[in-house]
Amino acid sequence: MADANRVDRPLSPHLTIYRIVWRPQITSFASMMHRITGNALPVAFILGVWWLLAAAIGPEAFATANWVATSWLGDLVFAFSLLAIWYHFFAGLRHLYFDAGHGLDLRTAELLGWGCVVGSVVLTAITLIII
Repeated sequence: MADANRVDRPLSPHLTIYRIVWRPQITSFASMMHRITGNALPVAFILGVWWLLAAAIGPEAFATANWVATSWLGDLVFAFSLLAIWYHFFAGLRHLYFDAGHGLDLRTAELLGWGCVVGSVVLTAITLIII
């Protein structure tokens, strides 16, 4: 039953705290990228499993899979997957730190967000140079 004394409340009160023009914030970017990288990582996994299965099936299948995996597209997928792995690793550590009740003030949260971005780019570059 509907209450006769119902108070009209905004549907999304959390949206009223932001400016009219949305300005990207590193904390929201870091959270979104953590989800995106977690969902994108299976692409490289599937490509790697396909390559291994093709190696087990026979030389013709392996030649096709190896051509795709070592082409510029395969190199690009694996390079971005490496970036996603490093980013997802750092963002996971960031979330564990938050879950422990630490770093919840704005300044620390922003620094940790930038740390995820910079750390993942640097370690991806180092890993690609080493490999």
